[in-house]
Amino acid sequence: MKNKYIADFKTGEDLTDFFMLKAVSVRTGSNKKNYLDMTLGDKTGEIAAKKWDLADEEMNTAKKYKEGSLIKIRGTVTEWNGKKQLKVLRIRMSDPHDELSLRDFIKTAPEPPEAMYEYILQAAEHIADADLRQLTVMNLREYKDKLMYYPAASKNHHAEMAGLLWHIKRMLMTGEKICQVYDFLDADLITCGVILHDIQKINEIRSNELGISDGYSVEGQLLGHIVMAVRDLGRQMEDLGFPKEKALLVEHMILAHHYEPEFGSPKKPLFPEAEILHYLDIIDARMYDMEEALRGTQEGDFTERIWTLENRRLYKPHHKEGAHD
Repeated sequence: MKNKYIADFKTGEDLTDFFMLKAVSVRTGSNKKNYLDMTLGDKTGEIAAKKWDLADEEMNTAKKYKEGSLIKIRGTVTEWNGKKQLKVLRIRMSDPHDELSLRDFIKTAPEPPEAMYEYILQAAEHIADADLRQLTVMNLREYKDKLMYYPAASKNHHAEMAGLLWHIKRMLMTGEKICQVYDFLDADLITCGVILHDIQKINEIRSNELGISDGYSVEGQLLGHIVMAVRDLGRQMEDLGFPKEKALLVEHMILAHHYEPEFGSPKKPLFPEAEILHYLDIIDARMYDMEEALRGTQEGDFTERIWTLENRRLYKPHHKEGAHD
């Protein structure tokens, strides 16, 4: 059984525990000796792990380790470049006698996928514009099965089972509030854009039914989900007889939601709903990364450096127990 979760690891502690093997490869160090380079995971996160100076018999055993396997590790928590990692002393495959539960090892969205899907579908069905409603509902129904488990990324934010649904739902919730403040916005366009902006991640990312990704498809690597979505949605809107300007607005929202060319958007947003879609995406990604980093941090301490947040170290304030006069 699982003894301690990755989020609770402290530098310098020794441990013997089970992990899911997320990535594994044999590498050669500067001393010309082979070592095992691994990424280990449980439901609270991931940690890099190294098994140094592999003996010949260990090399043969290492070839049997597969991504997604559950393994038992004995080692020490160390730190390298401001991040925790495991120095592995011993390793073995799990067996049925270990009585492990996959729930301890799979990172999942905090709400049931069926409930999140229904929330998103209802939002789509309440789009007043008939064209946008048909397009959005059609895509949700087409990809329903994969949405039940698909992550929103191979790594980084929402890289978890049903993470794509969780990302879309929270963007919808925030977008609804923003439309109440800035009441000149077209709420139908924003709802459509939120639901469809990452829909082609289902074809860009490779994932198994546990929401674990081992990388990107060939099409995903060559084109990316933005180009794939503009292409496929363009075809769909032409088949549905969309007015030209309305189709252009949808395509532009998808095209511009990463904002910068280096992140995949050749155009910046050129109307308010497209601008809001970008910031809804950024807000949810940033809040996800911050929440994840702070979860395993003690009050009054700083997190490790977070690559997705420009290598910032976040501070976790002490819990407020109530206001004082």
